[in-house]
Amino acid sequence: MTLNPQFPGVLFGAAYYAEYQEQGTLDRDLDLMAEAGFTVIRVGESVWSTWEPRNGEFDLDWLQPVLDGAHARGIAVILGTPTYAIPPWLQTLHPEIAAVDGDGHAHGWGARQEMDQSVPVYRRYAERITREVVARYADHPAVIGYQVDNEPGNNLPHNESTFQAFVAWLRGRYGTVERLNEEWGLVYWSHRIAEWSELWRPGGNLMPQYQLEWRRFQGDQATDLIAWQAGIVREYARDDQFVTTCISYSRPQISDDQLAASLDITAGNPYYLMQDGLSADVDLPRRADWWHTGPWALFQWGDRAYSSRQERFLVTETNAQSIGGPWQNQPPYPGQIKQAAFALVARGSRMVEYWHWHTLHFGVETYWGGVLPHSQVPGRIYREVAELGASLKRIGGALDGFEPDADVLMLHSTDTKWSFEFYPPLAVEDGTADRRSYARIVDAFYRGLSETGAQVRVQHPRQFVKQSAAELASRYPVLVAAAEYVADDALLDALRAYAEAGGHLVLGIRTGYGDELARARRGVAPDRLHDAAGVWYDEYSNLAEPLEVTAGEGFELEPGSQATAWVDVLNLDGADTLVSYRPTELGAEAAITTTPFGAGRITYVGTVPNEPLARSIARWLVPETAARAWRAESPVTVSTGRAGHGTVVFVHNWSADAHIVTVPTDSIHVETGERFSAGSHFPLEARGVAVFEIPGSQS
Repeated sequence: MTLNPQFPGVLFGAAYYAEYQEQGTLDRDLDLMAEAGFTVIRVGESVWSTWEPRNGEFDLDWLQPVLDGAHARGIAVILGTPTYAIPPWLQTLHPEIAAVDGDGHAHGWGARQEMDQSVPVYRRYAERITREVVARYADHPAVIGYQVDNEPGNNLPHNESTFQAFVAWLRGRYGTVERLNEEWGLVYWSHRIAEWSELWRPGGNLMPQYQLEWRRFQGDQATDLIAWQAGIVREYARDDQFVTTCISYSRPQISDDQLAASLDITAGNPYYLMQDGLSADVDLPRRADWWHTGPWALFQWGDRAYSSRQERFLVTETNAQSIGGPWQNQPPYPGQIKQAAFALVARGSRMVEYWHWHTLHFGVETYWGGVLPHSQVPGRIYREVAELGASLKRIGGALDGFEPDADVLMLHSTDTKWSFEFYPPLAVEDGTADRRSYARIVDAFYRGLSETGAQVRVQHPRQFVKQSAAELASRYPVLVAAAEYVADDALLDALRAYAEAGGHLVLGIRTGYGDELARARRGVAPDRLHDAAGVWYDEYSNLAEPLEVTAGEGFELEPGSQATAWVDVLNLDGADTLVSYRPTELGAEAAITTTPFGAGRITYVGTVPNEPLARSIARWLVPETAARAWRAESPVTVSTGRAGHGTVVFVHNWSADAHIVTVPTDSIHVETGERFSAGSHFPLEARGVAVFEIPGSQS
């Protein structure tokens, strides 16, 4: 493996599809890229039928001019394997590889990722084309890395072979049907099985334990696909070439920390609403799980990408213009291209690569805007991209060895996310199940922290429990476990140990209520933590309407603070009440409690806070932030990190109005080299972003 791939600065470029272009445009395209400061392109991942137009008939030379031309201009190449979109001849030859849904219907052809990628016959053809492509170009000097497949985990195949593999997986996990019956509680509704052959298909399943294990198995399927293909590529790759895949974090099949373990570096695809979707002073709803809205959500994507391997990452795709369908046209306001790119870099990105170079003239993504418009005449977007390229070149050296700062550690549980998608605790407005319950709870805390200037590190429970409590408490003074419902004893004990070692542990609803199989625990809630937290409950309620709250002494509430969606009816057993509900017939009084424990503290938040309440909690948890040091308030954000020469500071103005920040200590404007003394005022233009270096300091 190529551990921590070595390249300086920040790579910059786009996905490039010469095969979609008319003849005669290659040199012009590459010249424009070089002029825009491109240092990398991604190629080849979407056109299996071009690489292999007929079964066993390969056309591998068409990419040579692209790689030669890129190399001649100093542009590196990431070569993709084309296994996510299969050719029609393979669909015709082996229709049985089509993915089957939970109702037993085969996916139709004509899109992408319509197949079950675990089926052996698919793997045979995918291996063959991977070997042909990689062997042909592995020695080309332009190629610095490989992207295997593309946005894996798009569906949850229910094919018969996949189901039988699931049964085998369960046999390896549980050993006997007797143990499965016991662990899953299959005495319920007469579901006990006497033979493995009696296990029912997942399409009609209503049992939560079955569903969670089915999703874990599906996660293993995606992880195995990527590890298998990465292993093939490494047979040909040079020592200086990395292997990755591009992750869409909303894909239903993936467990990102497990999937990324076989790769050399994480790569992913953040897409977001531009225009007022990148305004901190405008609140717009999120339109889809993969489509982020609000500056806080862009920072959150970066922190999630960092979490996959606990290290910096690559952005393999992101907005150049509008994204989505022909009815979703929101090109960026001037300045937003640089803003968004610098936000991702601030949270750890080592590459910014647009999807894609030229806006397509055909296909379902015809109106998914590229760097060049349909006319292919460079316009405002190209000019702003070129300006960004120049900026990244100027700041790149300051970012070598960069590590983003974190005031708070947050846990992200893929298992709980999967469990809540099937068996959610929250409801939407019409009273039906909210399949986004996990994201809704976690987002409430993350947004509150981000909007008050606190910087966040995200870890998966598997990563968290491997570290010592003392080390965690020293490095991250605050830990938020917003909704750790699927949790084994070891995780809950690690949370307790963190607080005992001196950390401030924040527990949210459902944390400590379920076990590792999403079974309700038999202990007093929050189990294994209630005595340490000085609070317990056995009653809880959904909320049809928000509840007003009031604060006790020493806790300042932002106007409009409310409890939403859920209430734990808390009983105090040593904890102090920070925030209370207005009186109701339910009798719930304490909304937020806190108590010392060991060398640290445990705070319990028994509701889903709305935005003002979440910000109030965040200000209490993290009173001193980099933003406060720079006297920056919304819509201005401040992100910091450590690099070889000191602290690097990213200051964003997410609004249409100019703002001023105060430089807290002697600093250098990285792009211009201008020096600012402590106390100087720095004006931020509308949609502006500036990068400073504080030499010799460690934030």
